[in-house]
Amino acid sequence: MKLSVIVPVYNMAADGKLNYCMDSLLNQTIQEYEILAVDDASTDDSLKVLREYERKYPDKVRVISYPVNKRQGGAKNEGLKAACGEWIGFIDSDDWVVPDYYEKLLNKAAETGADMVGCDYCLVKEHTYAVGKIVQNNALEQTGVLDEERHKKLFLRPGSMVIKIYKGDVIRKNHLTFPEGIFYEDNCAGSLWSVYFQRFEKVEEPLYFYYQHSLSTVHHITEQKCRDRMKAMEVLYEECGKRGLAEKYHQELEYRFAELFYVVTLFSYMQGVKHPNVQFIKELRLGVEKRFPAFEKNTYYCMYTGREERELIAMQAKSDVKFFWYYRLKQVVRRLRNRAAKRIE
Repeated sequence: MKLSVIVPVYNMAADGKLNYCMDSLLNQTIQEYEILAVDDASTDDSLKVLREYERKYPDKVRVISYPVNKRQGGAKNEGLKAACGEWIGFIDSDDWVVPDYYEKLLNKAAETGADMVGCDYCLVKEHTYAVGKIVQNNALEQTGVLDEERHKKLFLRPGSMVIKIYKGDVIRKNHLTFPEGIFYEDNCAGSLWSVYFQRFEKVEEPLYFYYQHSLSTVHHITEQKCRDRMKAMEVLYEECGKRGLAEKYHQELEYRFAELFYVVTLFSYMQGVKHPNVQFIKELRLGVEKRFPAFEKNTYYCMYTGREERELIAMQAKSDVKFFWYYRLKQVVRRLRNRAAKRIE
């Protein structure tokens, strides 16, 4: 089998989302591939939809189901267990790809000898093959034979995992999996997986369509989702320690952890959660300080974290309460200014 495509599915039957994804996979121009559709204990008609595809296309579609929700990481792991492909790909069940998506990625691998291949993607708000806003998934400076410098760049900025294919032998040999039971599993796996591949190449085209809709994970911020991102970074920290990677990638791990466990989570929590509390942001601060007490001196932190964010984080280091109420006041002032601006318009 040349390629296994793993599709984690949870409650995507409405509005034809799941059908559009599955149809795009069944219309691929390559011949030798399988679609492993993993129903993650859906409560809608998703499993019924998948079973119908399995019935109609038994040579292409295999459905895996189980009774307890494991979130996307768990669904992907179940798919990995069943995958027979020389190459492994993933796709979110509300997204879709152009007909020659996998052909182009596999051809790039054959031409270059790469064991990981990606492309760019575009953002769309409706089911269409008209290219929307194009997003560069990885930089060209990350491509080629993965020496130490490129490995560090990929660890730091791995890009989306669904917009890549991976050599299956590398995954199996190194026991690469995803954290289960949480959102943001790719935040951990993307960085960790990248260090085991030897050559990464890109097709410089937006071949993947990322569907933006109200049910997307990124559109609803809750404390639990923030905790999931924290957990993803805790797993990355633990895995790097177990696998002997913590010292070699110390700077990269320190910044990746501080950025996602703390910085991104702090500000998304303060901005997105309706009733934030001081104890949670204190927990964030203590969590990063426990593992990386000198993270503010990290070279990447000084390069990539904005000046305003750094100043606010320095404020929190002195007083969680002062930071909390100062930031809340800033939010109120910003809202009042926006309302005033709208009235003038």
